[in-house]
Amino acid sequence: MKLSTRNTFKGTVKKIELGAVNAEITLEIAPGVEVVSIITKSSAERLSLAEGKEVYALVKATDVAIAVD
Repeated sequence: MKLSTRNTFKGTVKKIELGAVNAEITLEIAPGVEVVSIITKSSAERLSLAEGKEVYALVKATDVAIAVD
């Protein structure tokens, strides 16, 4: 698989919350570091997502904002 997306993080599905239309997927990409993605429920089913499954998070964005206190 070749991708144009440069920000790719390998992780493990930690939690899946299914809604009527969407699914909230929590990935652990490093010990104590999580990324949450909201995808369609049908995509989660098509990808056969399950807790413990290894997946990739692909981040495609033109802007990344940074803030400090």
